Amino acid sequence: MHFSLIFLCALGLLFLLTNSYDGPLYDSSAYTECKVHPEDPLYNGGILQAYRKFYISDASSPTFMLHNLSNAFYTFSAWVMIEGVGSTLVRASLRTEHATFSCIGSVIAKQGCWSFLKGGFVLDLPSDNSILYFQDYDGKSSNISVASASLQPFSEEQWRLNQQAIINRERKRFVTVHVSNLHGERLVGASINIQQISKDFPIGSAIAATILGNLPYQSWFLKRFDAAVFENELKWYVTEPEPGKTNYTLADQMLEFVRANQITTRGHNIFWEHLKYTPPWVTKLEGTELQGAVNSRISGLMDRYREEFIHWDVNNEMLHFDFYEQRLGPHATLEFFKTAHQADPLATLFMNEFNVVETCNDANSTVDDYVRRLRELKEGGVTMDGIGLEGHFTVPNPPFIRGVLDKLATLGLPIWLTEIDISQTIDKQTQAVYLEQVMREGFSHPSVKGLMLWTALDPKGCYQMCLTDNNFNNLPAGDTVDKLLEEWQTRRVEGVTDQLGSFSFHGFLGEYTIMVKHGNKTKNLSLSLSGGHETRFVNLQL
Repeated sequence: MHFSLIFLCALGLLFLLTNSYDGPLYDSSAYTECKVHPEDPLYNGGILQAYRKFYISDASSPTFMLHNLSNAFYTFSAWVMIEGVGSTLVRASLRTEHATFSCIGSVIAKQGCWSFLKGGFVLDLPSDNSILYFQDYDGKSSNISVASASLQPFSEEQWRLNQQAIINRERKRFVTVHVSNLHGERLVGASINIQQISKDFPIGSAIAATILGNLPYQSWFLKRFDAAVFENELKWYVTEPEPGKTNYTLADQMLEFVRANQITTRGHNIFWEHLKYTPPWVTKLEGTELQGAVNSRISGLMDRYREEFIHWDVNNEMLHFDFYEQRLGPHATLEFFKTAHQADPLATLFMNEFNVVETCNDANSTVDDYVRRLRELKEGGVTMDGIGLEGHFTVPNPPFIRGVLDKLATLGLPIWLTEIDISQTIDKQTQAVYLEQVMREGFSHPSVKGLMLWTALDPKGCYQMCLTDNNFNNLPAGDTVDKLLEEWQTRRVEGVTDQLGSFSFHGFLGEYTIMVKHGNKTKNLSLSLSGGHETRFVNLQL
């Protein structure tokens, strides 16, 4: 049976057992290969089954005429092929009487094979008459064919229940503790006390040098987060503002702080393709001089911090900018990754990019562009093990986010949302609402392995969104983070063994301590609860 069908069956069983759910089950199927024939439509076409007669097969802009759409979350997918050009970016858009969604999904379509588009949108207001249409983003003279289109609505409650079902399956696990005496006889009524002491899923924030010596900031941070990334202190323009004059003092001190507190830390970044964030003296170099400076940067940074950081963002935002590839040639990034892996083979190397999951209006960083570039690097011999999505949102689109994550998940690599924030153009209360949407989408997707917030605190404020004021009083976004951190951990569990000498609980993955007491005997046990879909059995003798 296909994995997605197995997964859907498991979700259905979970809903049946826990929620008596009778709504649609989210289908995470996705494809990144161009196929000779399109697959069947997801959800059997969803509500588009009823709109076949309202489909206008215009070669330049195929269109669905839609009526009586309710306010809901809509997941959309289709297979797209073009004629007339080799390949082009095709964008799906939606227009209602209330709003225009310029992009609800995009795909790099090709001639002679079918490419899969997956995205969606949220309607806050019902629509009597809408049009959903496809267009060539580049305005090329191409004919667009669409097959196996699907549009499936979910109420907000249904969307949340689907998220929760995935969380229950992927982020938690059932545990049964069997208690017996030394003769193997079951001990009924033994008291059980279970406490989670650390979490398996990292949730963290950027920090800046402002945390050094700032005990209130340190205390606030450590009460919440188990992961960190340095906002600017490892970037080349900070560590070597003048040629040959390296200064790692701030990075070293910040590393001491995270190491002393056992905080998992990402390395950000080795290079940044953006000219604006390249040291001014480096921008004046070319040829062998630039290559020498690049080699010195990699060896100096990686030798100093070998095995200190779990990840490295190797060449930041290389889908948008190309300073090094313009100066050193198209294989510059390939060499960066190879050299970084040789210098620190245990670190996971990441691409890190913006506007992949935030929007499909940016033609430079579509999900297909990300996949294409990653495959090019791997075919060139690069060891790449991580997908970094920055997550600088204005107004999040949850169905689109999930569709992008589904497509990237087909690569089989861990995905991290690396720099989550909400634009400062949004008021603070709404920032908190949007932040919760983004974090829930990330935490509930099986392929996402960590969430990092871009919320380093500075007296002048934060990059876009702060979690606290300067006195460490939570802002609305901080309250949202605290609520989710509380929700996504196992509270203290207490009880007694049943007639079979057993006690069961459903806990989030991570590290636990278990204390069992029966009569005058007590025993403590450490439990490492890792992922798995079967019940974890623990045998404990007193």
